[in-house]
Amino acid sequence: MRQVAVIGPGEATPEQETDAERLGAGLARLGLTVVTGGLGGVMAAASRGARAAGGRTLGLLPGNDPATANPWIDVVVPTGLGEARNALVVRSAAAVVAVGHGWGTLSEVALALRTGVPVVSLRSWAPTPPAGDPRHRDQPTSVQVATGVTDALARVQAVLEAAAP
Repeated sequence: MRQVAVIGPGEATPEQETDAERLGAGLARLGLTVVTGGLGGVMAAASRGARAAGGRTLGLLPGNDPATANPWIDVVVPTGLGEARNALVVRSAAAVVAVGHGWGTLSEVALALRTGVPVVSLRSWAPTPPAGDPRHRDQPTSVQVATGVTDALARVQAVLEAAAP
């Protein structure tokens, strides 16, 4: 089963939580496992949506205590890595969907771009490297900006199909 990470702030707005929950449900209906940082806000909403749609969830926690995971996580991995767990979230996914803004979210977007993991932005960060910077010639140069949850799901499905063997 392929995995898609949903990233976003632990303290989310109601709109971000609604988007994340709908996104998690849509990813589950596509047969994808939803990976998050396992805590609250966008992470909890995406997990809640995935579980409600009959999907599976994986939470990669920053701390050592599995009890800190939100209640919609099926597989809890307490990493003890703090913010460094963001790299695990990104590297465990075939694609990343960013919902909302937060410094941790920005770091995950940057890590995904750096490592070639496709990124879809849903009212979130969409950085691009400076034009002509040779240090970035081997990495993707842009984030796909979605207009809504349906568009984000379609973009995820397209990048996964394009990467399929």
